[in-house]
Amino acid sequence: MDYVVLKWLHIVSSTLLFGTGIGSAWYMLFATVSRDVRAIAVVTKYVVVADWLFTATTVILQPATGFYLIHLAGYPLHSKWIMWSIILYVVAVACWLPVVWLQIRMRDMAAEAARRDTPLPALYWRYFRIWVALGVPAFAAFIVIFWLMVAKPV
Repeated sequence: MDYVVLKWLHIVSSTLLFGTGIGSAWYMLFATVSRDVRAIAVVTKYVVVADWLFTATTVILQPATGFYLIHLAGYPLHSKWIMWSIILYVVAVACWLPVVWLQIRMRDMAAEAARRDTPLPALYWRYFRIWVALGVPAFAAFIVIFWLMVAKPV
């Protein structure tokens, strides 16, 4: 595969990964703080769908294209910027995996509360706090990874 095409795929998939993540987080955060159970039910439903359609696929595509780009460009794998990118990517994905589970549970709780016209259960709010706590380091990791990919510091 041509290097430029592969780099383009890598950049597009990183855009989808980060964009879906930040967009989903934005809407889920503000739907949840609104405390409007029906809005929360709708938003969490689509956040889970977006995670499966976009995030899951790009989580796989990113390292596949990244490692092949490293190979084609001849960068040593032990370069500090590559090693830190890999470490931070693992951190971000390690945060994302439980977030997916939390979002599915939160979606189900919100749907049930909307169906019954009741407030969200206390467990929803506990999961929400954990969701936020996991999102912060994942977001920070991706910001640093973007800088490392652009700057490629020695």
